Amino acid sequence: MELRKKTSQVKLRGFLFLLIFFLCACAFSQPRQESAVIFPSIENVRPQWQPFADGVGYFHGKISQPQIEFWALMIDLQSPNTRIVTSAGNSFFDSPLSMRVSSFVRDNNLIAGINAVPFDIASSLEHQPIKNMGLVVSDGRLLSGVNRSYDAIIFYKNGTAAICRQTEAGPIETIENAVGGFHQILADGNPAQRTQSLTERHPRSAAGLSANTRYLYLLVIDGRRSDSAGATEKETSLILANLGSWSGINFDGGGSTALALRYPDGGVRTANLPVHNGIPGRERAVAGCLGIAVIR
Repeated sequence: MELRKKTSQVKLRGFLFLLIFFLCACAFSQPRQESAVIFPSIENVRPQWQPFADGVGYFHGKISQPQIEFWALMIDLQSPNTRIVTSAGNSFFDSPLSMRVSSFVRDNNLIAGINAVPFDIASSLEHQPIKNMGLVVSDGRLLSGVNRSYDAIIFYKNGTAAICRQTEAGPIETIENAVGGFHQILADGNPAQRTQSLTERHPRSAAGLSANTRYLYLLVIDGRRSDSAGATEKETSLILANLGSWSGINFDGGGSTALALRYPDGGVRTANLPVHNGIPGRERAVAGCLGIAVIR
């Protein structure tokens, strides 16, 4: 009888431990802002930044018409503990290999990362040979060369930043970090001329800079979902502008779109829902990425 009582107590303690562990895990695995702020239209978007890390704000929004769900980060580039990290892929070997954005964040001890540079082969498999279709500079080292057709976001050694043609980025010796994308979609606070006639909707990854280039904005927009139709380039530029951007660039999008975050529980996962090969939740392995590290 005594043995049975002790066994029941052990089982009860085990159950309570598991229950407490489960509740704590749920509490710490949620984003800082659990539900999206809903706006009737793109023109009404006004960010409500929540603290995510030192020098980094987080915002999750939804637009009713058209139906768009998006996630954004605002990074203070003057924060002493925040730094930019770029990668051409998994560069363990001489030639870059594919990797998911979540792996990029996890393996480099980052707090956030976004896909950037277009590349040659689309696959969910990591560690495959891959070719960046544009500029990547990491800590002053050229990892991938200029693509004359596309633009890039450049972080210079003198502390300034710019979005410009890759051919106009300047000498490599002046650049600390850089990643290419497709085209500039926001210029002087207005949608770039090339966006006016483009009507295709896709999941989008994008980045923007404030007018004084102090703040970097990272944006992902989900698409190919019944409740998030994706965005045109013009709509993406307008969301960037409403977040606070003065200039903006459209990164590789579609099935590559992913914003990975390190959450309070230490786990790394995508904030958005990637859709690779029509499969919701399947993250594509990509090439060049842009990440954020916070020095503690």
